[in-house]
Amino acid sequence: MSAFPDVSVVIPTHSRPALVTRAVRGALAQTFDNIEVIVVVDGPDDETVDALGAIRDRRLRTIVLPGQGGAPNARNTGVRAAQGQWTAFLDDDDEWLPEKLAVQLELAKSAAVPLPIITSRLINRTPRADFVMPRRLPEPGEPRSEYLTVRHGLFHGDGFVQTSTIMAPTELLRRVPFAVGLPRLQELDWTLRALAQDGVDLLVSPEPLVVWHTDEDRPRLSLASPWEQMFDWSRCSRSLFTPRAYAAVTLSVISSMAASSGSFRVFRALLQEARAFGRPGALDYLTFLQVWLVPPALRAKLRDSVLRRRRAAEPAPMSVPAPGLAAAEPGLQL
Repeated sequence: MSAFPDVSVVIPTHSRPALVTRAVRGALAQTFDNIEVIVVVDGPDDETVDALGAIRDRRLRTIVLPGQGGAPNARNTGVRAAQGQWTAFLDDDDEWLPEKLAVQLELAKSAAVPLPIITSRLINRTPRADFVMPRRLPEPGEPRSEYLTVRHGLFHGDGFVQTSTIMAPTELLRRVPFAVGLPRLQELDWTLRALAQDGVDLLVSPEPLVVWHTDEDRPRLSLASPWEQMFDWSRCSRSLFTPRAYAAVTLSVISSMAASSGSFRVFRALLQEARAFGRPGALDYLTFLQVWLVPPALRAKLRDSVLRRRRAAEPAPMSVPAPGLAAAEPGLQL
């Protein structure tokens, strides 16, 4: 390794020593090896520190925070400590495929802007099957807020950014840190705020380079439904969306969190917000209705039924990243 790494890998963690050591070993096994791996332990955690201490690799550094501040704060701490020109994030329960950084660095060379955000497709691994997402790449000239939010069908996952896919210039990440205290949509919030800066664009590798473990039996922050806080966030962030994208995020993403309230008042407020400040399309209205009117258990059954039919009808992909990989269809939005 040269005097300074090209890429700093930042992994936030707390109280999951087995998972974080798996993530660290995967990062250290990258085919591009001029890296440093910074694990930020979110509060005192002797078991995790001991587990990391057993990994003998001079590229690994551990930072232990004095108290818990959440994953965004831990990521920001790692970015401040980063020595690389690029910083890549890896959640402690995810894994990188061995060529992840090499592929992204090669893609970065084609960027027409000085500060590109490089992401990739991923393998969404669930107890039921594996799915590749996002299903499509950004179109030339397509507003990025629309790529990340607007559906082209009744299925979630057309456009998508997940934290463990993100590699970005360290300079940009210091200029635009992650929002601390935001319970959901942290990647979307950060990406949109970063894209609002001059000289920034989003490039997505067509290859799935990350394994995103979504164990449905393990509690996850991303499964929480703090709809009121996220509705406030979306309203404060209107300027980051086109009207088309704002309608989509209100009628699908925020509504999927709020529907569990069963409140007609909330139903009406979200619909009025999308119509007053956005430009809903027919699919947005249809998505909104299915989120509110179809019970989650029935939606899950419909989703699995559609997936089984599509897997039976569609030819296998030319390149299969993992055994048992399903067609690129992550299912109905829950």
